[in-house]
Parts: sequence; C-alpha cells; structure tokens
Amino acid sequence: MKNKKTTNIDFTSLSDTEKVALKGKIYKSVDRLKQRRLRIRYAMGTAASIAFFLALGLYFFNSPVESSITDFVKSAKKVDVNASDKVVLILDEGENVKIDEDSTDISYSATGQKVNVGGSKVVDQRASSEKETVYNTVLVPYGKRSNLKLSDGSMVWLNSGSRLVYPTVFRGEKREVYLEGEAIFEVAHDANHPFMVLSESQEIEVLGTVFNVSNYLDDNQVNTVLKSGSVQIRYKPDTAGATTNEMKIAPGTLASYDKKNKTVTSEKVNVDHYFSWRKGVFIFKNNNLDHIMKRLARYYNVNIEIENQILAEETFSGYLDLREDVEKVIGIIKETTPLQYTKINERRISIN
Repeated sequence: MKNKKTTNIDFTSLSDTEKVALKGKIYKSVDRLKQRRLRIRYAMGTAASIAFFLALGLYFFNSPVESSITDFVKSAKKVDVNASDKVVLILDEGENVKIDEDSTDISYSATGQKVNVGGSKVVDQRASSEKETVYNTVLVPYGKRSNLKLSDGSMVWLNSGSRLVYPTVFRGEKREVYLEGEAIFEVAHDANHPFMVLSESQEIEVLGTVFNVSNYLDDNQVNTVLKSGSVQIRYKPDTAGATTNEMKIAPGTLASYDKKNKTVTSEKVNVDHYFSWRKGVFIFKNNNLDHIMKRLARYYNVNIEIENQILAEETFSGYLDLREDVEKVIGIIKETTPLQYTKINERRISIN
C-alpha cells in the first residue's frame, strides 16, 4: 500500500510576494467550494419547488372549479329573447332546441339527463356532477309563454319576453335560478335546500311557496307578489358598502322596488290580478294605459305606441280575455277610455 505524499511548506522562507499569492489561491479554493455547495443546494431547492408547483397544478386541475349561477350569467354570451319567434331551450353544450309545437312545456327528469320538450321530443344531455354544475337557459320571446318543470319538481310559468337560467339538477345547499322578465313559481318544499330566485336587482329566498316575480330590464319597478307561503327578499345595492334592503312578506302582499329611486314599498293586493296571465287573462284595476299597453305589446308581440302623454296616464279597470286578438282587446278598453287607434301594419299599432 502506497503512502500519501505529504508536502511540507516552510512559510518562514517565503517572501512577502509569495505569501500574498498563496493566500489568494487559498481564498479562491474556498470560494469555489462555497459556490459548488450553493449550486447543489439551489438545484435541490429548484427541483423541490418544481415538484411542489407541479403537484399543486395537478391538484387544481383535478379539483372542481365551481362557479355560481351569477358568474355563469355574466360570462355567458348575450342573447336576445326575441332573436327567434319560437321558445328556445339552450343546452349546456350550446345546442339550441327550438320548440315549434303549440305546446311549449319543458320537463326535466330527477337526474336532469332527460328533457321532455313540447309534446313529443326527448333530449338527452349530460347532468351536473360533483365537479361541475351544468346550466340550461330558456328564452321566451314576445308573443309566447312556456311552462317548465325543474328537476326538483318545482314548476315555473314563464311570461312573454323572459329568460330563465337554471341548473339541470340542483346541487349544494341552495336551489338557485336566475330570471329576467316575469314568471310564476310553484316551489317544491325542501326545508334543507332553500329555493333562490336571483336577478340583477334582488334575491328571493323561499322554502316552498307560490309567487310571481316581474323584473323586466326595461321596467322601472321590480314586483314580487306572494300567493302562499313566505318569502324573504333582498334588494341588492348598486355600490359596495351600501345598505341592503330586506323584506319578508306574507301572502296577499305586493313588494315593489323602484330601480331609479332605490325605494322599497309593500301593499296588500288581490293576487289573482298578478297570476291571471297564466290562464290567458289580464285583470287590471286603476292601471294607467301606458302600463296596460306595455303588457299587451309583450303578450302579443306588437309595437303599441301612445302618441299622447295625457292619454298614457288615463286609468282602466277591467278583464281582458287574451284569447281574442289584440285589436279586439284594445276595443274593449276603448269602450271605457277615450282613445282611438290606427293599425299601421301587423306589428305596429298607434293610439291617439
């Protein structure tokens, strides 16, 4: 076995210049050793970081990314309820199902995977899962109405010019739908899962009840009329930090929110006046002509113009059978209100 050779340096015999040079070599060796150790540590740290972020990315990729129904509504492509003259069902995959039949009923199975459309068509679709909620949309143009049975058994009657967004099957603690326009809800009772009707200006929370909501974008008021049960209404403030108005109403009550003045009022009413359109009847009591003609315009899908503002404020009370054509209905109003009308074409009537 060979012995290691030991080199002995006599530092006392070195000149000052040689001592400085030797000291520099020693410092350089120490620095190279430190840098080597740092590079090893950095490489190990980088590898650990990459592994951590890779695992984190895989976790989020495989984890459910849940969005609320309001997020879905905001991110969805803007649609015009009057783009078609038919009731349209928009499925999650983007498929549009136009209902050409006289019956515009839509009914979901308990799983949400089968949809009965009209009187004869059945549509298969994917349903909500633990990772993702699947939403459908119904568009009801002016001149049309539609009935909808949700997967939980709740019934919805949609009036002309309305849009309803809802999940194919309800998941989570709340059953949420989003409404623009007017609808009557008959909610299946489920004390553990409150039913929520959301809109731009308000939220309505119920357990099981019958009520009407009218919230058209071009109306200045949002009206909620309760027929049975109990509802809690929250009116959303326009600015962050503003006070949220809340109101709990009893059967036979109309709650109104003025979008312009941001005021909330309530009064006792005859609820039949607000539910009669479901049976093809309008009932008015001291309503002004402007309000009445706007409702008729939506129902019949015609443009009704009132030329005189004083006439627009005239009031009318009565019963209008909507099975008659629009001219006959206006003729009934004419018997008690001083108006004349001119039919310009099939889609336009002028009142003066």
